[in-house]
Amino acid sequence: MKPPYWDDAVRELGTRDRVLRRLIATYPDIHITRRGDAFTTLARAIVGQQISVKAAQSVWNRLVKATRAVGDPVVLPAARLARTRTTTLRTVGLSERKGEYLRDLARHFVSGRLDPSIWPAMDDETLITALTDVHGIGRWTAEMFLMFHELRADILPVGDIGLQNAMARLYFDGVRPAIAQMRDHAERWQPYRSVATWYLWRSLDPIPVEY
Repeated sequence: MKPPYWDDAVRELGTRDRVLRRLIATYPDIHITRRGDAFTTLARAIVGQQISVKAAQSVWNRLVKATRAVGDPVVLPAARLARTRTTTLRTVGLSERKGEYLRDLARHFVSGRLDPSIWPAMDDETLITALTDVHGIGRWTAEMFLMFHELRADILPVGDIGLQNAMARLYFDGVRPAIAQMRDHAERWQPYRSVATWYLWRSLDPIPVEY
């Protein structure tokens, strides 16, 4: 599903920024795509931390099987995971720390501390704060979630190495900019900094990543 703001964002950014205008023309008819439910998306993000995509998928498949989400290789029920023993999580290939992160995430959903039904009424920073209350979810993971799952239009992940490298190469003569420089430069992209970021990533990797 294309985010509802995408076409307007593309028109606006293409008018304001010649670098983005070129990237938009180079990569037409593609856009950010949401994948999975909120809990599953966050759980997959934790599983995938600091390991390869292939290894993460293997662990994920074993985790889903171990929690008896029979017949659905995608959705992971929070209530089941909250009851899953740490020893079981270790047997599927998760470290003890990641197992605890997943259980903490599950408890946040089961208790209602994380409630997707109220997220549309929350501003970006408030939702990021709520998400980072979970052990194992840092600001970068929360920002990726807001961009790719919540489809928030104006996220600028200044801590992202890819964004730093793209901005250095395309706007700062190869010198990685300071965080303050990134924010100042990105003011011209508001309220569509998520879209600008996504196109700058395309300059490094033409194949879109889904979270």
